[in-house]
Amino acid sequence: MAAPGESGASAGGGSTEEAFMTFYSEVKQIEKRDSVLTSKNQIERLTRPGSSYFNLNPFEVLQIDPEVTDEEIKKRFRQLSILVHPDKNQDDADRAQKAFEAVDKAYKLLLDQEQKKRALDVIQAGKEYVEHTVKERKKQLKKEGKPTNVEEDDPELFKQAVYKQTMKLFAELEIKRKEREAKEMHERKRQREEEIEAQEKAKREREWQKNFEGLSSYCRRIFIEEYVAPRLVPVAKQKEVIQEAKISLKDVVF
Repeated sequence: MAAPGESGASAGGGSTEEAFMTFYSEVKQIEKRDSVLTSKNQIERLTRPGSSYFNLNPFEVLQIDPEVTDEEIKKRFRQLSILVHPDKNQDDADRAQKAFEAVDKAYKLLLDQEQKKRALDVIQAGKEYVEHTVKERKKQLKKEGKPTNVEEDDPELFKQAVYKQTMKLFAELEIKRKEREAKEMHERKRQREEEIEAQEKAKREREWQKNFEGLSSYCRRIFIEEYVAPRLVPVAKQKEVIQEAKISLKDVVF
């Protein structure tokens, strides 16, 4: 049996070791965070395959939590914009420009309180979806008499699940937005084509009327009886037929 002193030393040692491991973990997290704060890593992150969808979440672009203050958002923007600025990365200027534009767009979006709220709503919806899914899975496991442990019980894995679902929601909204814009553009194009057709039709009708009124009354009657009525001439062909009528009747003495 261990002596009281030994037990206390062991307990104290355990406490010290636990504190050290906590400290070590925090240090590693800081190192991991700082490791991405390089121009190369940030440019790579912001221009990687699929970045057009990854970068839809402004908080993800700036790598900040949704709860941060506006002042922290500004600070982060300044930090990242300097890292990825094309002038600072002339050896990779094209990608740096794309990365800078992504950072600038995210920052401006978060300055707009209405757009910021929309982004927050999407993130909240992603979180609620994961929570609901986890709850339903636990309920099903319990019903089957199985342990109700799921991987999302781990805070880090839960966070990852929320991240994936949030990214999916942002992507779905972007796809719908593009589809809506394409539909609206198609509708505007259709309306414009109809307007042009109506204008051209009106112009043709005015020309036809002008040419028709230029004929004598006798020539008009001949024109209608001999050319228009039998042929049921379309509007587009009326000018041509009028010319034919003029040629046919040019030697007639009235």
